Amino acid sequence: MTKENLWESLQEKEKEQEVLLSFSNDLSAARDKEELSRIIHERLSELFVYDDFVICTVDEAQKMHKTFFHFFREKPKDYELYDRVINGSYPVEDGFYNLVLASKEIIRFDLTKMELPQYIQYHYNDGIREVIAIALHNQKRKVGTFFLLLKNPDTFTPQALRLLQGLSYQLAITIANIIANEQIEKQLNEIRHYKQQLEEENLYLQEERNEGYNFSEIIGAGTEMQKIFRLISQVAPSDSTVLLMGETGTGKELIARAIHNGSPHKDKLMVKVNCATLPPNLIESELFGHEKGSFTGATERRIGKFELANNSTLFLDEVGELPMELQSKLLRVLQEKEIERIGGRGSIKVNVRIIAATNRSLQKEVDAGRFRSDLFYRLNVFPVTLPPLRNRKEDIPVLTNHFVARYARSAGKKINTVSPKVMESLLAYSWPGNVRELEHLVERSVLLTTGTTIRQMYLPAGNQKETNAGEFTIVTLDEMERTYILKVLKVCKGRISGPFGAAVKLGLPSTTLISKMQKLGIKKEHFHDPL
Repeated sequence: MTKENLWESLQEKEKEQEVLLSFSNDLSAARDKEELSRIIHERLSELFVYDDFVICTVDEAQKMHKTFFHFFREKPKDYELYDRVINGSYPVEDGFYNLVLASKEIIRFDLTKMELPQYIQYHYNDGIREVIAIALHNQKRKVGTFFLLLKNPDTFTPQALRLLQGLSYQLAITIANIIANEQIEKQLNEIRHYKQQLEEENLYLQEERNEGYNFSEIIGAGTEMQKIFRLISQVAPSDSTVLLMGETGTGKELIARAIHNGSPHKDKLMVKVNCATLPPNLIESELFGHEKGSFTGATERRIGKFELANNSTLFLDEVGELPMELQSKLLRVLQEKEIERIGGRGSIKVNVRIIAATNRSLQKEVDAGRFRSDLFYRLNVFPVTLPPLRNRKEDIPVLTNHFVARYARSAGKKINTVSPKVMESLLAYSWPGNVRELEHLVERSVLLTTGTTIRQMYLPAGNQKETNAGEFTIVTLDEMERTYILKVLKVCKGRISGPFGAAVKLGLPSTTLISKMQKLGIKKEHFHDPL
């Protein structure tokens, strides 16, 4: 070799080193795959001609590989097929990929002379005829491979191949760093997600506590409520959807909580959404959540009630008030068991047990075209119709005494009962507002009462049964009390003590009731039907 040739060779190697150093510095600055792709494309285009390039990565076990990034100059003709091929995972041992991964040198593949795996066949069908392949290794492990795709083969010089070989180590380090950064970001997102979920749950629990309800016991010993209790015990242990129907104030939320508390999810939060109280434009965000900036006013990401209720129970109160557009979205969630946040890029799997409630007849709403029939059938898996209070008047005494005790304690008063006259008026009233109306009436009466007995309740006029003055019979208070106790004893089938006994319904200790019965001459034969 002459001095001139030697000098040219040294200059060429020095230039290669400069290019490698500059290229490597650019690669080391990449923080995500999009930036990496931009740098590779811009720098490679300065050096030589190529069509596309693909970066693939292998899993920890070195058994499967998948596309990490694909740069293409022309948009794929069949994007559905392209998406399926690019997003697939493939075995390393396929007679092609394993050869590249095991080699310390660049391998050139003439695609016209070999059997091709599916992911390479796709590119061949798109006009690619040569693949220049490099294994990407760092100090720890094999990271993956880099493929240059060429439609015109044999265009690469030995110098170009040396440059690619020299870049492979820095490229492997950069890809490993990006993968690590993606994993860290994923973990941080999960932490942020769980933190937000915990904050939402904490806020929700505070709201529940502030409501002051005690759901440990549903009061009702009559025939109608016993039927409801049997239905609850049958459906609670399952994950079946429940549809609670009944008039306003019949206790649908109480029953929903009883079902949840009897389910495998009882140790988790039951999330409640009242579909009637939310503006139509906010219901979707409330149910499914939204991403930051997805609409005006969305200043931060918010988890929806479906995500909050994942692996637990979601109570959809007043579900009959949902707009038709939201009905179709709710139906899709129930069918697919996945949601999509407003402004979100992908679906989120959820496992939620639905309990829905309504005071409407959904069948009539379906017939009128105001409720989707397919959604109705999805919700109507296990229907439970709650009886109105007028159909379970045997429970009025015990409900009344329960509310008297609660609100007397809350008001710091020593009120322990209602007078027989008041109880008679309560039994005669039709209760259009059901248990809720009774509760509010007792609360008001407790506040207005100064003694230990409520002697007057201000029932709304027009709903009480009127008594004909000519048929009115004056009796002593003892006789009225005796008649009333006998009625309660018959309702309780002669039971005096115990959770379903007359003493509990009358709000009296069983010893006090027995003493009253002895004083009023009430004997066993008076309330026991002969066999």
